[in-house]
Amino acid sequence: MTLNNPLRSALVFIAIALTMGVACTPGRPRLPSIIEIVERGDSISKEEMLRFAEEQRLDSSALYHWENRWVLQVVRKRVEQVKAALVNRFPGEEIKLYPEPFYLFTREENCNEKPVPRWSYTIMTANLVDDRAMQDEYMEYHRQQFEEWPEVSTGFCNASFQQLLVYRNGRQLMLVIAIPAGESLDALNPRTTENNPRVEEWNNIMSKYQEGVDGAPDGVVWVELKQVKK
Repeated sequence: MTLNNPLRSALVFIAIALTMGVACTPGRPRLPSIIEIVERGDSISKEEMLRFAEEQRLDSSALYHWENRWVLQVVRKRVEQVKAALVNRFPGEEIKLYPEPFYLFTREENCNEKPVPRWSYTIMTANLVDDRAMQDEYMEYHRQQFEEWPEVSTGFCNASFQQLLVYRNGRQLMLVIAIPAGESLDALNPRTTENNPRVEEWNNIMSKYQEGVDGAPDGVVWVELKQVKK
């Protein structure tokens, strides 16, 4: 994964819902499913989405938005139920599911360290290029990353990442990064590449497999969804 923001370009990942700048709470699952609503027009308001989250007893801090896209984080056992409620509430809108991540980095498993109790999150999205062979190559890189490219996860450890999840639906990726609550991802990102040149090599390789989603600014691959505030 390569990110366009200069402060974030150091963040490499095997390469995307879901809380930016809020602490992990008992109501927020740490291995969530993701539901994305893609508006076909400009018909859904922030108030409607917050009201929907409240009616469904969802954590409203797990609601994100960018342009015509809304993202909700839900526990896996409720993903189909919440999807059905969204289809009923917003007929005609595109609803996309990301049931489970295909890549999972955790501090406990990959850094052999206990995670901190409170996290904040960032969510981003991008597309894979429209080439099936290249998509398969991308997935294979990720499948073998921990064994063949251990420097990448070492970079995540050095940057105090608590968890990093990547989901896929068709060509679209969702990336969720958890860091200690109160920390800044912009400040932590550069640590992924400090004294770690192979991470830069990984970034360069991954860049050929990714492109921006519909509506992304020219030259921007990964776009960040922002947490919806009440």
